[in-house]
Amino acid sequence: MKILHQVTVKQILTESSKTNLMEKFRLQKERLERECDQLYFQLKKVKGNQLLVSQYQKEIEKRKEKIKTTEFQMEQLHILPLGSELKEKELNAIIDISVGDNWDELMNEKTIVIKDGIIQDIR
Repeated sequence: MKILHQVTVKQILTESSKTNLMEKFRLQKERLERECDQLYFQLKKVKGNQLLVSQYQKEIEKRKEKIKTTEFQMEQLHILPLGSELKEKELNAIIDISVGDNWDELMNEKTIVIKDGIIQDIR
């Protein structure tokens, strides 16, 4: 029988992956800032409608929070030493199970470790 099991993908921080992550964060921050500018522009057009004004302000605040989070991630990335493992994402994997398998062992967290796009370890 086959079942789905969650697998964590971790990335080992190298100089190139650090540079790539920093660029990703920078682009994300710029995108969020552009979205805020666009929302401010739209907000000026709907001054009379209080419901729309409120919705635009909520959207602007959401993006400002995301900008703060991105800035914090950039700061933390500067601090992290090379060789650190960063959780990148979680995936679902198909696992074969059969009668007699150790259930606890099968259900232990599975992890794939990647370094510069190459799988280094499967735990």
